[in-house]
Amino acid sequence: MAAETDFGGLFAPEQRPPCQLYLISPAAFDPDAHASALEKVLAAGGPVAAYQLRLKNASDAEVLTAAMRLLPVCRAHDVAFILNDRMDLAKACGADGVHLGQEDGSPRDARALLGRDAQIGVTCHGSRHLAMAAGEAGADYVAFGAFFPTDTKKVEHHADPEILRWWTTLSPIPCVAIGGITVENCPPLVAAGADFLAVSAAIWNADDPASQISRFAETMAATSNGR
Repeated sequence: MAAETDFGGLFAPEQRPPCQLYLISPAAFDPDAHASALEKVLAAGGPVAAYQLRLKNASDAEVLTAAMRLLPVCRAHDVAFILNDRMDLAKACGADGVHLGQEDGSPRDARALLGRDAQIGVTCHGSRHLAMAAGEAGADYVAFGAFFPTDTKKVEHHADPEILRWWTTLSPIPCVAIGGITVENCPPLVAAGADFLAVSAAIWNADDPASQISRFAETMAATSNGR
């Protein structure tokens, strides 16, 4: 059964809801320990819309094992469970959707494999052209970044907050801001129109991840009220 929240359907062209969080997993973790941490974070009741399992260096079996442990946690809290890169593994584990890099296949192929209700996102770096192409191919959301330095991945593409303002003026398709985002540096992204902030290290490297969710929520709400 898919999560009740329609991640891509939260929007209407005439009005965009307040910015929310899009959690990304650590690069490596113990599935049981991380499931416990994720449960505490989601139970905190913050504005988390989606969780992406991103295990670049893991085997297929390890990815599926982690997915089977974490997906029920997301479902229990009505949070969309998205698998990074691999539409085939997203299908195998029953994920709510897949996030595709530019080398991971097309949104059309993912839609054909995963079905009309799947949530399909596409990395667009800082490119307006890639974002337009993703939207035309049926993506449910586009991701821009990196906006700040990050240790989560090697940064080859940088983005300016202005691309968020351009996109949200042009398209009703949600946009995700990604790359080194923290409580301290997120206000310009929220003010520019980011629908979601993708966060990883800022949450999982904190002494109290659940409290970080609350801090993000306060900062995002204060900034959204002024945009």
